[in-house]
Amino acid sequence: MISLTVTALVFGVVFLAELPDKTALAGLVLGTRYRASYVFAGVAAAFALHVALAVAAGSVLTLLPQQLVHALTGVLFLGGAAMLLMKKDDGEEEIRRPQDQSFWKVSGAGFMLILVAEFGDLTQIMTANLAARYDDPLSVGLGAVLALWAVAALGIVGGRALMKRVPLELITKIAALLMLGLGVWSLWEAVTG
Repeated sequence: MISLTVTALVFGVVFLAELPDKTALAGLVLGTRYRASYVFAGVAAAFALHVALAVAAGSVLTLLPQQLVHALTGVLFLGGAAMLLMKKDDGEEEIRRPQDQSFWKVSGAGFMLILVAEFGDLTQIMTANLAARYDDPLSVGLGAVLALWAVAALGIVGGRALMKRVPLELITKIAALLMLGLGVWSLWEAVTG
C-alpha cells in the first residue's frame, strides 16, 4: 500500500534538493538542442535506476536497530543540509552533442549524462535515508522518482523561466531547512526512542 503522506514528503524534499542541482541545468541544455521527449526518456530512465538503487540501499539499513537507523539518517540529513548551504555554483558543464539525433542517440546521451552525474549525488543519498527512515520503499521510491522526473521536465522545458522567477539561493535554503528539520527529528527519535 502506498502512503500518500510519505510520497508527498519525499517528493517535496527531493524536488527542492534537486532543483538547484546541475542536473536541471544539464536537462535545460539538452532540451534546447534536441527533441525534449527524447531527452526526457533517457533522463527519466537514469533517474528511475538511481532511485531503485537508493531505495534498495535504504531498505538494507532498516535491518539495523531502529535507534541506530534514526541516528544515522539524522546525521546524514544534517550533512546534506550543510552540503546544500555550502554548495557553490560550478557553472555550466560541457555536454557533447551526438551527431545522430535519433531517439536512441539522444535518449542515450541523456541517460548516460544523468547516470554518471547523479551517482552518489545528494538526492540519491537522501532517497536512501528516506527509505531507511520510513521503511516504505514503494512510497519513498514513487515520491523520489516523481520529484526527479518533475525537475527534469522543468529543466528540459522551462528551467530558464523558473530560475528567473524563483532565486536559486531561496530554493537551496528551503531544501536545506527541510533536511535540517528531518535531521533534527531523526536524532530526536534516536535519543528518545
